Amino acid sequence: MRVLVVEDDRELASRVREILQGSGFACDMAHDGDEADFLARTESYDAVVLDLGLPQRDGLSVLTGWREDNLDIPVLILTARGRWSEKRAGFHAGADDYLTKPFELGEVVLRVQALIRRAAGRASPELRCGELSLDTRSNEVRLRGQPVSLTNQEFRILSYLLHHPGKVISRTEFIEHVYERDLDPDSNVLDVLIGRLRRKLGSDLIETVRGQGFRLVDGGQ
Repeated sequence: MRVLVVEDDRELASRVREILQGSGFACDMAHDGDEADFLARTESYDAVVLDLGLPQRDGLSVLTGWREDNLDIPVLILTARGRWSEKRAGFHAGADDYLTKPFELGEVVLRVQALIRRAAGRASPELRCGELSLDTRSNEVRLRGQPVSLTNQEFRILSYLLHHPGKVISRTEFIEHVYERDLDPDSNVLDVLIGRLRRKLGSDLIETVRGQGFRLVDGGQ
């Protein structure tokens, strides 16, 4: 899952990015409203963490523009503006959630996870496919009740598959949603990671759809 963090306080942005990356997210940053607007319209993100008090363009106007143009990416507003009138304005502009400063960094992770699950139609914090499960609260992966150890990149791929079970995910979609913008993965990186997941989870769980991509299936069916 790929998240855009929009925050003009570069130290805070780096801290938010670090904790999101530690929780299995690919994460890009923008530090002003114009950059945020450009990235959200040209890149593929599963969620945006958006500050309101931004240089160039205020976050509220950026969000309003996204919604007017039917850009329906989930947005968590992260701001020092805590008055009810300001919260109401944020939700009326199209925010999905609102968190005021100061805050616990871990709460950002929990709220982003919840936004992405809801956007994918997955209300439960535990994602399941057959005998495979991923607890988004702890990032623990289990197969037939036994824990499975994954690298960060393996986890990102599996998490994206579990958010979209049964859907064929193209190589382009994987690259857009599991890598940061400044990374340029080798052409065979995805194949290597899929191969590792198959060795750890079973060869019948991730299906190759020739010419289209990969699909997570219930290996127990």
